[in-house]
Amino acid sequence: MSNIVMLDHLNHFDITQILESGQVFRFEKISDHSYLLNAKQKLIKITQQPDSSSAIIYNTNISELDEVWIPYFDIDTDYDKIASKLAQKDSHMAKAIDFGKGIRILHQDPWEMLISFIISQNKSIPHIKQCISNISKGFGDCLEQINGDDQHYYAFPTPEQLSKATEEELRDCKVGFRAPYIMDACQKVLNGEVILNELFILSVEEARERLMTIKGVGPKIADCILLFAYGKGEVFPTDVWIKRVVEGLYFEGKEVKPAEIQAFAKSYFGKLAGYAQQYLFYYGRENALFK
Repeated sequence: MSNIVMLDHLNHFDITQILESGQVFRFEKISDHSYLLNAKQKLIKITQQPDSSSAIIYNTNISELDEVWIPYFDIDTDYDKIASKLAQKDSHMAKAIDFGKGIRILHQDPWEMLISFIISQNKSIPHIKQCISNISKGFGDCLEQINGDDQHYYAFPTPEQLSKATEEELRDCKVGFRAPYIMDACQKVLNGEVILNELFILSVEEARERLMTIKGVGPKIADCILLFAYGKGEVFPTDVWIKRVVEGLYFEGKEVKPAEIQAFAKSYFGKLAGYAQQYLFYYGRENALFK
């Protein structure tokens, strides 16, 4: 890899916490402090030493840094302000933020997030990553070969490319019952029933409703897409992990319905609900709280 740039004067930025917080699937840890990241149809290596306010990105340039990676890593958002406001809510939130203070919410590709979170249903993160890798290798463009070795990396397939896959070919990628959902997503995006770029300007409710016209996309999947692709920070994706954490920390361990958790998050965290979710999710999962 050539072309190296540096991100300086970073705060609230820990590449390990960002990539390991459940919001992104196409990365590979290559050493204690370095990752390969496959995103935006590009492949980079990013390195950050512990507690460093700088990160080095390989295989990019200044122009691409400004146009692609600064928006992708949400560099221009004031996480000092977000973290400070949330930490004042209660001691649980303050502990979660202190534990995961390097988390940022990535601005990822809507199409890739749509398919990735359709795949994510009832699967562990390693399985999700493998399915996405299989799909990319089967139907995406080869990006580049690293350092002359035999490892190849692939861009995530476009809707046009993925639409050429049969249900059997998708099942061969280990997506299981989700294969028809992926085919439906391809069809609806290509025929204009769902125009992904329009969702940026819609309200959360309208955008969620539009996504849920796609087979296999329920409220939780839609909210993940809205948070991690569209930056709609008021959503609070509620999976099994976050449900347990919120029940344990805020409902005295009592079981509550996801709709109640959504209502609580909307009222309590307001427009910062998505950020709160990421801090709580990472804190809860990494410390195996209420497992």
